[in-house]
Amino acid sequence: MGDTLTIAHWAEDDQPREKLRDKGAQALSNAELLAILIGSGTPGVSAVQLMQDVLNGCNNNLNTLGKLTIRQLMDYKGIGEAKAITILAACELGKRRQQEKPEERPDLSTATRIYNHMHPLLQDCDVEEFWVLLMNQNYRLIRKMCISHGGITEVAVDIRIIMREAVLANATILAVCHNHPSGNLRPSEMDNQLTSSLQKACQVMRIHLQDHVIITDGAYYSYHEKGRI
Repeated sequence: MGDTLTIAHWAEDDQPREKLRDKGAQALSNAELLAILIGSGTPGVSAVQLMQDVLNGCNNNLNTLGKLTIRQLMDYKGIGEAKAITILAACELGKRRQQEKPEERPDLSTATRIYNHMHPLLQDCDVEEFWVLLMNQNYRLIRKMCISHGGITEVAVDIRIIMREAVLANATILAVCHNHPSGNLRPSEMDNQLTSSLQKACQVMRIHLQDHVIITDGAYYSYHEKGRI
């Protein structure tokens, strides 16, 4: 009896995990995606081949696959209870995703909108926090992250990290903001230096620096609105 043919033993070009990593999930067939979930086939039959057999029995229709019972899936040689449950769990997740509305991405095209979005997070902070807001070309938020907590200095705010995260997120626009727990809206010399350094880095990377907003509990200062960006 031969060894079970696991994904790890396939030729590299045929390994769906690596294919997904290198080319994206959309490049994989339904059988390859399901093969990643079940992990292994049977002696002499790969997980992809096994899932192709299962899909053929469902007329290659994922909706039909999701209607099968655990017992019906276990009728296929190589599909035990654990694999059958995994397949049906994946089908259920797919169905639930179809029922979900796309996540609403806030429009952060103005300093006021940045303030309204970030003020609830920063209004009660008793130390300074520096946040980066990564956006797409329509000023819709991709993600936000806190870069520094407890003091805004050139050491604490590493511009290289900001640029790296922007590139990884495919952001074309970014804004930064931080709070002044004292309530004083006047930018410090360090605030000015960081803004200048960040602006130069964005120019090199061809990323639009939209604004640097300083937030207090009830007001804000915008470098963009003041004509400093």
